[in-house]
Amino acid sequence: MSLGDYNRLLVPISEQDHIQGLVSASVALVEYGDYQCPICGEAHQLIKALQQQVNDLCFVFRHFPQSQIHPYAQRAAEAAASAATQGQFWQMHDILFTHQQELGNDRLVEYANNLRLDIPQFLQDISSKVHIDRINQDIESGLHSGVKVAPALFINGIRYTSLWNIEQLIAAIVTVSN
Repeated sequence: MSLGDYNRLLVPISEQDHIQGLVSASVALVEYGDYQCPICGEAHQLIKALQQQVNDLCFVFRHFPQSQIHPYAQRAAEAAASAATQGQFWQMHDILFTHQQELGNDRLVEYANNLRLDIPQFLQDISSKVHIDRINQDIESGLHSGVKVAPALFINGIRYTSLWNIEQLIAAIVTVSN
């Protein structure tokens, strides 16, 4: 594997991913994120703003919990994955980023309840760690593409390494989509 491979997304977008927008969009944005990471929280706000400004955008979120520094990140990822099985991934995703400081088990159940999820199923999923393999696949795909910390962003398969602000992101999108 060459050094250049570490700047490329080596695991293509698939049906298994959490996707907003069309896969056929001219711009594909893939983020590896951690729900407890403050910088990921800032990135979440930036991506929301970007989605308002870029029409033809496909956004993919992949889990990259950094459990060694964020003790609640893994469980939050499991909560999002469980919500996904009930068709509420993006709703839970937004709630988790909005309440990054409150990711304890009782809070996760409260968020699931607010989304009217099937709570017994949600608790069963989390207690039996049903979604661990799915989350680990995301982590592995990130590691394979050279991701060491979250957030990591890829625009049309190329690692984004500039400043995390709306102007820079739009400039990068314009560059890769031309």
